[in-house]
Amino acid sequence: MILISPFSASFADDSGAEFPPEVYASQEASASAVNYGQTLCNTKGYYCRPVTPQDNWYTLFPDFQQREEVMRLNRTNVALMYRNWIVVPKDFSKTSYMDMSPLPKQVNTHGQKEILIDLSSFAFGAYDKAGKLLYWGPISSGRKQCFDSDRKDCATATGKFRVFRIGGKDCASNEFPLETHGGAPMPYCMFFHGGTAFHTSTLSGFINRSSGCVRMFNDDAKWLNEKFVKLGTLVVVTK
Repeated sequence: MILISPFSASFADDSGAEFPPEVYASQEASASAVNYGQTLCNTKGYYCRPVTPQDNWYTLFPDFQQREEVMRLNRTNVALMYRNWIVVPKDFSKTSYMDMSPLPKQVNTHGQKEILIDLSSFAFGAYDKAGKLLYWGPISSGRKQCFDSDRKDCATATGKFRVFRIGGKDCASNEFPLETHGGAPMPYCMFFHGGTAFHTSTLSGFINRSSGCVRMFNDDAKWLNEKFVKLGTLVVVTK
């Protein structure tokens, strides 16, 4: 079982700037009202339940595996106190984590391993050479409007790419923060398009906040980095 990384009380984006959790929560609540997150509320086998500032992940879901599955289903590894609602399986005994994947169980990878990043469902999938989905996990990606660079659009590029650089747990940005010309942490980075990589970071739900990179839970990025991805691994990014 891949474990969820600990979450903190404040979060840094790819620029290295920190924002209070309330900012992320309010933006996520607004964005998810019209996007993929809200559609899960009406999907068979799930329901959306309101949460209050007094609720927390551990009291609502004392079982570790159930708690992990719900956090991943909600694409977040931040404190529950900053959310207004969450998606929950109606019956944990009738579903598994892999059943929660929004990605196809089988694709044609043409005999090679593949990382599929689906921006619309906030998810990635790791496929073996036979095209079988081995694992999936939550992601968030680049925001449409840039706030920390001269670019007008920070949306993550779509298309087919190859991993050309792999860094370890001490990987850091060469660009952000702009003030210091780099230094923002990007643990377990795997670059696939210019300065764009997928790496460990904080996910606050169904909203994109990066400067183009694909954010993942720590243990997902670590597993991909150490167990799956090699130089040249195919990366397919779709909307």
